[in-house]
Amino acid sequence: MVHITPDFKTKKEFLEAFKKGVEITTYTPGGLFPSKQDGRVSIEAPAEFHKWYCSVEIKDQKVVKIYR
Repeated sequence: MVHITPDFKTKKEFLEAFKKGVEITTYTPGGLFPSKQDGRVSIEAPAEFHKWYCSVEIKDQKVVKIYR
């Protein structure tokens, strides 16, 4: 799974920020597996507790589309 920055506590916060145009970037914690640069990925957040998940499209490690 992939994590995001900023690390939103709720999916609602994430969706609202995306709609407002906040830049959301992706990363893979620990560096064991390199993060994809482009394509569809599943994200999980917040990073420490994994309370919510979402499928998104990324380009250059930035979220460009949200799948529902």
